[in-house]
Amino acid sequence: MTTAVPRTGRRRGAARGRPSGRRRAAAAALLTSAALVVSCSGPPKNGAGADGVTLSKTTPAAKGDIDSFTWAVYAEPPTLDYTVAFDYPQNTILSNVCESLMRWTPGLTLEPGLARKAANPDPTTWVYDLRGGVRFHDGRTMTADDVVFSLGRQRDPDNAAAWAQNFENVASVRKTGPLQVTVKLKKPDSQFPQYMATAAGVVASRAGVQAAGKDYGTSGGLACTGPFSLGTWNKGQSVELDRFDGYWGKKARSGKVVFRFMTDPSARTNAMLSGEADGGYLIPTESYGRLKGSGVGTLHFGEGLSTVNVNITNMKGPLGDVRVRRALSLALDRSGFVKAGLGGAGTVTNSLTTRAAWAAGSEQTRKNALDALPGITPDIGKAKALVKEAGATGKTLTVATSSIGQDVSLLATAVQAAGARIGLDIRLKTIAPNAFTALFTDPEAREGIDMFPLTYYDSITDPLDLLQNFKTGAYMNFAGYSDKAYDAGVARATAEYDPDKRLTIETELQKHAAENLLWIPVAEWPTAVFLNKRITGAPTTIAYMYYPWAADVGAAR
Repeated sequence: MTTAVPRTGRRRGAARGRPSGRRRAAAAALLTSAALVVSCSGPPKNGAGADGVTLSKTTPAAKGDIDSFTWAVYAEPPTLDYTVAFDYPQNTILSNVCESLMRWTPGLTLEPGLARKAANPDPTTWVYDLRGGVRFHDGRTMTADDVVFSLGRQRDPDNAAAWAQNFENVASVRKTGPLQVTVKLKKPDSQFPQYMATAAGVVASRAGVQAAGKDYGTSGGLACTGPFSLGTWNKGQSVELDRFDGYWGKKARSGKVVFRFMTDPSARTNAMLSGEADGGYLIPTESYGRLKGSGVGTLHFGEGLSTVNVNITNMKGPLGDVRVRRALSLALDRSGFVKAGLGGAGTVTNSLTTRAAWAAGSEQTRKNALDALPGITPDIGKAKALVKEAGATGKTLTVATSSIGQDVSLLATAVQAAGARIGLDIRLKTIAPNAFTALFTDPEAREGIDMFPLTYYDSITDPLDLLQNFKTGAYMNFAGYSDKAYDAGVARATAEYDPDKRLTIETELQKHAAENLLWIPVAEWPTAVFLNKRITGAPTTIAYMYYPWAADVGAAR
């Protein structure tokens, strides 16, 4: 629930547009939200990352309030309707306006959100007790009816919600008290409660959404509960958020936030260097050096739960033979890509999932999941032989590319170069930054494309968020891969509430995906955020996608 990534879950190149899977049950023990924090935590601890990059959870706390600050984003959201909030631009803005039943913290743990408590009295029931006195931006007070309505929009087939897959296992959502909602599942589902901290769990005013009608998300207000309300939207230029003085929680440090849409990476960097923008996430990797040495501010890094991959979108041609996919993987210069495409901040990997995603498992479980995957040491001779065995020498393939950032364009170029070294004719198809998201939503946009760079970020701290993408019919299973045994494994993992038991099942899923190269893993990539000397307080981790990060930003001194 995640572009080029498009940059989505869900992703940039990513879909981090996404959606997810479900699962079976453990004992009928009562699980409160506190228990969720333990089972769903993925603790990014401060420390050294790749090439000496230091990872943190957040930037220093603000020392005072400010009137406003300006933020650079790489594309304008087509809508801010929470049901289709699957990409970076939408969620970066929406996370400060709309809130969910649960909340993802900067430390990538779960805590109560609009629900003050979540309980699991039996394996197929989740009960959410709501906070009282929470006001929507339209002046109304939140009730259980609003929650039932909001989750119902995600389940409505007429809405084409990006998060619909996360609700496939939901049998009913009912009001069971003025401030209580009960979700009945068709079968136990370990993932559903975790997704209630994402845009899938957003609560908006029923009356406000209905009054907006078809214009909801594109004009007027969003009728949500967050620390900011939607202000002026200057199409093609910017979105403004205004501090909501009726907020139930700690009020925002800034009176206003202005998000400027800047599709050109150089323009975004120059805006941050000149002070036109006070900061931004998704920093162009080619600008890491300039920003670090500018003296204007500080470039910070945090856990991104993100892996850079080559998304295989067509298995009807040469890539339908796993030997061709393995050959490309063996010929790919991952180290060169990390250095040039990720500014040296990433880490070469043979895993589709990040190490942090496995944090809830035991040491042995984590070791089993990550240490037994196929090697990725370049071997051009072996790669050529595989292509020849598959009868693919000289065959033509197309990889999508975009000027959205060097991470995208240079990975596409690296794939093309790998193909040339082993006898494949790989051609580039350039797609405009604003159109890249269509690769995740429109099958026609993927016509004629065999693969594209994909940075996938997890929307929850669980490897199944990514691994469920390869089950039959999954939202991001663009190549149409299908394996009954794999589907059964996803079902078993979804049903298992015990973290270590679930991760053990997911270890086998990861091994299967890696051996079959359903996507080609390339690198882990931390989140980057730049703040000039005027402001501080923004979290550094991927939590900013669903956590009201802008409310923490204030005066640096």
